[in-house]
Amino acid sequence: MDLTQGTAVEKNRRAKKMMLWFGIVSLIMGFAGWTSAYIVSSKRDDWISDLELPQAFFISTAIIILSSITYFIAQKAVEKNNQKLGTILLFVTLFFGISFIVLQFMGFSQMLEHGYYFTGPTSSIKMSYVFLIAAVHIVHVVAGLISLLVVLVQQLRGKYSPENMLGLELGATFWHFLDFLWVYLILFMYFVK
Repeated sequence: MDLTQGTAVEKNRRAKKMMLWFGIVSLIMGFAGWTSAYIVSSKRDDWISDLELPQAFFISTAIIILSSITYFIAQKAVEKNNQKLGTILLFVTLFFGISFIVLQFMGFSQMLEHGYYFTGPTSSIKMSYVFLIAAVHIVHVVAGLISLLVVLVQQLRGKYSPENMLGLELGATFWHFLDFLWVYLILFMYFVK
């Protein structure tokens, strides 16, 4: 396929999708580095192998999966020109996204209550990694929420239609990536002792 061919609109769509995927790949590389360091560090003598992840992390996992489902259905609704359903589901996705972050902070509180700290004399390298990985993911979810708010405002303005879905598609792709990334991270932290 010759990427220089096509109308200006088609080239613009391809360029924006390509830039999103470059960003996603760079995020994957960053998280791959942190999870690799986690594995290497697990050989240390001071590694905590019996850590129980907070219950709030597992509840937040279900919430972010639900948010991905609602975003997907919202996108399909707009593709079928059901704007009202699409808008409602985008608001539901926003609610789930905010709930995910709240639950993550509840998870941090649960870890602190059990005496696990990010730094200091009572911290451990494993806890530092758990806090770091979860916190960096939260930062990216905040970016996803900003993207979702932009999509929601554009939806309320009537920008999206079955013929014009680019912004909605880009936002949904990024959101689904964040969902899959968290599912990977929680499974990774659960199984890599």
